[in-house]
Amino acid sequence: MLYHLSRFVLRPLARAIWRPTVTGKEHIPAEGPVIIASNHLSFIDSITIILVAPRQVAFLAKAEYFTGSGVRGALSRWWFESIGMIPVERDDHRAAQASLDIAYDALQDGKAFGIYPEGTRSRDGRLYRGKTGVAWLALKAGCPIVPAALAGTQDIQPVGTRIPRVRKVSVQFGEPIQVGGRFDGMPMGRARRVLTDEVMDAVHALSGQELAGVYNERPKHPPGATEA
Repeated sequence: MLYHLSRFVLRPLARAIWRPTVTGKEHIPAEGPVIIASNHLSFIDSITIILVAPRQVAFLAKAEYFTGSGVRGALSRWWFESIGMIPVERDDHRAAQASLDIAYDALQDGKAFGIYPEGTRSRDGRLYRGKTGVAWLALKAGCPIVPAALAGTQDIQPVGTRIPRVRKVSVQFGEPIQVGGRFDGMPMGRARRVLTDEVMDAVHALSGQELAGVYNERPKHPPGATEA
């Protein structure tokens, strides 16, 4: 109910301000488990996909967004719950596997789940090598992967700025990548790598980004600092 209310209010507002161009929505199955695997340029990417996709898409968000106190904490909690975000502890030593387990549970419930195979957002605009969690999820859940590409979201609120800017954005959804029966007999590690590379090739075909050829790592911050 909360999700549908926020979507009813926010979708027309976002369209009026940022005028997103959306193509390929028909590639997202109307029901059943599906993974939407996208490039990652900005903190606003998840919100963009949630608002333009034809069905509800779940993403993970840092648990602290749901646990703040006072009015600010209550507003943060309401916002992330209203758009369907799922809290996860990112600083736990098992955070990566815990995130995949949460995502798998969502897929088992027949939901659409959004993931960024690069792991963290690109700060130079290049497309980084995909990590194999996306393939682990798809192979375990037996569900298709819809590649997606965002453009322009990095210009809405560049790193170091506080006030969002009005910039035109685009979202492209590609044809689903099916997994059923394709990797039977292949060693699991090899299957995950092959499928992940296939996903990233599809994302690259949509985005046209320069390929980095390496993994993207989260920037290191001094104690007490936070990522912008």
